[in-house]
Amino acid sequence: MRVIILRHGQSSYNSQGRIQGRSDLSVLTDRGLADAKLTGEAFQGLKFDKVYSSPLQRAQQTARTVLAQLGQQEQLQVDDRLLEIDLPLWETMFNQEVREKYAAAYRTWKEHPHELKMSLPQADGTERDFFPVLDLYAQATAFWQEILPQHQGQTISIVAHNGINRALISTALGIPAQLYHSIQQSNCGVTVLNFSGGWGENVQLESLNQTSHLGQQLPTHRPPDRGPRLLLIRHGETDWNRAGKFQGQIDVPLNDNGRNQASLAAEFLKTTQIDFGFTSPMSRPKETAQIILQEHPSLTLHEDADLREIGHGLWEGKFEAEIDAAYPGELERWHTHPESVQMPEGENLQGVWTRATAAWQRVLQQVGDTPQTGIVVAHDATNKVLLCSLLGLGLADIWKIKQGNGAVTVIDYPDGIAGQPVIQALNITSHLSGGILDKTAAGAL
Repeated sequence: MRVIILRHGQSSYNSQGRIQGRSDLSVLTDRGLADAKLTGEAFQGLKFDKVYSSPLQRAQQTARTVLAQLGQQEQLQVDDRLLEIDLPLWETMFNQEVREKYAAAYRTWKEHPHELKMSLPQADGTERDFFPVLDLYAQATAFWQEILPQHQGQTISIVAHNGINRALISTALGIPAQLYHSIQQSNCGVTVLNFSGGWGENVQLESLNQTSHLGQQLPTHRPPDRGPRLLLIRHGETDWNRAGKFQGQIDVPLNDNGRNQASLAAEFLKTTQIDFGFTSPMSRPKETAQIILQEHPSLTLHEDADLREIGHGLWEGKFEAEIDAAYPGELERWHTHPESVQMPEGENLQGVWTRATAAWQRVLQQVGDTPQTGIVVAHDATNKVLLCSLLGLGLADIWKIKQGNGAVTVIDYPDGIAGQPVIQALNITSHLSGGILDKTAAGAL
C-alpha cells in the first residue's frame, strides 16, 4: 500500500506568520493555489483509490485543485481525523505574539512538545486540561488503524496540515512525540510511505517533504534558523547494487549509471552554496562526492573511515540465494530483526551505529554553528543508522528508512549543533527519476 501525504498550499495565515491550528479563517494564497496546481502536474500518472482531506478549507481547496488536474475529483473524502493540531489559546495570533505572551508554554512547545498542556475554561467555571501533541498522536493512530485495512495493495493520498502530517508520519514509523519537531512538512511538500500489512507491521519511509516539483530543489530554511545544514547523500549505483550482490566493505566502484547519478546530483545542487564536504573513504562514495564537488575545486574533501559501509564479512560478494543456502535462516533474520544479526567475520549494526554516530559528531564539531551547508556522502546502512539515531528510532528500524543511490537527505540544526536536528527532507530522488517516486535500484547493501 502506497500513501502519498501532501501538506496544503501556502495559506493567508502562513504568509502573515499567524498560528492556524483548527481555525478555518485561512484560505490559499495565489502562491498556494499555483503550488497546488504544480503538485497536480507532478502527480500525473498516479491513480488514487481514495484521497482523504482535512475538512479545513485550506486543505480541501488544495485537494480539489490537485484532483482537478488529474480528473479524479470523485475520489475525495473529507475526514475529521485529519484536522490540524488543536491550539485554541494561540489560534489566529502572530507567532511573535505567542512567543511573548506565552513565553514559558512556547518554550515547552519547542523543547518538550509532548509536555505542552493547555487549559480551557468551561461553562461551569471549571477548566479542561489537554495535551495538544499527545492528542494529535492519538488522532493520527486512530486514523491509521481505521483506513489501513481498507486499502491494502492500493494507492491513496492524504491532504492535510503540517502538524497532523508529522503526527501521521511519526506514529507510522515510531518516532516519539518528544521529537514532534524533528521532521518538517513544507507547503505542498510531498511525503511517500509504503505499508506492507496492517497497522504495526512493515512500513517504509520512501521519501519525506519533497519540494522540487515546486521549483524549490531543497526545502527553504525556516526562520530563525541559525545553524548548519548537512546534505546526507548515498553513493551512486555500482554493478553489485544493480545485480543485488552484497558488497559491504569490498571496494566496488561506481558503474556508469552511478557516475551519471552523481552528475545529476551535482546538477541538482548546483545552485546550492556548498561550504564543506565529508565522505567515506571507499571509492563509490568518494567518487560520488568528487563529482558533486567538481564545481567547488577549492573545497577540501575530508575522509572519515567510520563512515564506511557495514562489514558483511563472509556474506560479501554473494547473492542472497547463496547466503540463504550457506547460512539458513540468517538472511530472513537480517530482513526481519536486523539488530540481532552478527555478520560472520564481519560487523553487527550496533558497531556501525557506534562508529557512524561518532563520525557524525566529528563532522558537526568541525562545521560548528556557522549557518553553512555541506555534503556528507556515505552508504545505505551507514545513512540508515544515522537517520534512525536522529529520529529517535532504533537498530530494528533501519528498514523503515529508504536511501536510494544518489539520493539527497536534508538535515538542519536550526538552534546550532547542540540543538535538536530537523530532517527537512529525506531521500530526494526527483533529480534521478524526474518524478516524486524513488525509482533507483533497490540493490543489496
